[in-house]
Amino acid sequence: MAVRWRRMLGWGAVVALFFAAQGFLNRDMASGPAPAIESRFLDGSPASLDSLRGRPAIVYFWASWCPICGAMEDKIESLAGDHAVITVAYQSGDAAEVARHVTERRLDWLVVPDPDGTIGATYGIRGVPAFFVLGPDGTIRSRSVGFTPEWLLRLRLWLAAG
Repeated sequence: MAVRWRRMLGWGAVVALFFAAQGFLNRDMASGPAPAIESRFLDGSPASLDSLRGRPAIVYFWASWCPICGAMEDKIESLAGDHAVITVAYQSGDAAEVARHVTERRLDWLVVPDPDGTIGATYGIRGVPAFFVLGPDGTIRSRSVGFTPEWLLRLRLWLAAG
């Protein structure tokens, strides 16, 4: 019985540590109304969060040099098939470099290049991948940094809709 309690306490400590780390990493991330993204997508069209109004959406910050972001690609591809997703290529080079990466990886996303990290700074990100789930009114309902399972992002989108 004592071994069982010790094991449960150990797992409780791991869970508490996880949430403490998330709180620390998320402490400076934007909250409230989502900061505007005033830039252009890779195809040259204007990038705007206004197109996302009326439905839950994700603003996803990623980088071409980030291995965790590479592991998230298929999850983002799946989400983008069902939900509004805007991705921001954080400090991954200029538009031509980002376009080359997107083509090589066969990514079919709306991508805004952020070569100098200006957009990332307005969102207060400290690392990638970073996710902001927006409600239909454009407010940030959820935010996280690091690998996030697709099912959890879908749950956050569902919660943001209500």
